[in-house]
Amino acid sequence: MLVAVPWNDLAFLAGTLLLGGILTGILAGMLGVGGGGVIVPVLYEVFGMMGVDDSIRMQLCVGTSLAIIIPTAITSYRTHKAKGAALPDVLKQWRLSAIIGIIIGSVIASFAAGWVLQAIFVLVISSLGLKSLLGRNDIRIAENLPGQGMMALYGLIIGFAASMVGISGGGLATNFLLLYGVPIHAAVATSAGLGIFIPIPGVIGYAIAGWPHLAELPSLSLGYVSILGFALMAPVSAFVAPYGARLSHKLSRRHLEITFGIFLLMIATRFFVAIFTA
Repeated sequence: MLVAVPWNDLAFLAGTLLLGGILTGILAGMLGVGGGGVIVPVLYEVFGMMGVDDSIRMQLCVGTSLAIIIPTAITSYRTHKAKGAALPDVLKQWRLSAIIGIIIGSVIASFAAGWVLQAIFVLVISSLGLKSLLGRNDIRIAENLPGQGMMALYGLIIGFAASMVGISGGGLATNFLLLYGVPIHAAVATSAGLGIFIPIPGVIGYAIAGWPHLAELPSLSLGYVSILGFALMAPVSAFVAPYGARLSHKLSRRHLEITFGIFLLMIATRFFVAIFTA
């Protein structure tokens, strides 16, 4: 049973969502990630305040995060593409397999317990955080991208992880591309483009999966997708994303990588603790 949110808390909730939207847009533009590492934690706390049951809370966070990512990714990718940094051939290679991966992940997530999604979130976010802290963009598997079979496998993995964690897959895609010698700005721009089409089937899947739980979900929820969360965060993050994209072409990334890495590890720790205290 959901508890009513006091009116004097609505301003705080709205402010939190708007701030999350700003952080999401900056990260999306600068790092080529959809901002799920920011969106999911913010939504997790907000939905907790609204009394959403822990058994469906993470699913609602992930589904809403995927919806918010779409307009953010579009504006971020357009800015990067205008600078000629994106690799459209890579996007074509990944598109189908990534969509298949996110459909598979969405189906599994709809039946999985909340703590399972939290555990996967901790694993993925911790990996990205450690990678960001190490800052080793010079590590290479090869100097050229692999063949179609391996690229399809990478796309499948990216899509699956994105659907389970509520991210666009951009952080994973960027790291894959860097391992094959793709320049950092091209990797970021291409990863931003991936976030345009990866979340769409995930949003549809989470909306359908959450339909039987409408009585337990907050008002204005379309299954496991919160219309309120989307309406407050998506426009702000989409508006801010181009500024982050422009900054990524001007600033040194090292201090940002360190800050981002620490932030992600803090978020991962928060969810790790939540698994054992729920």
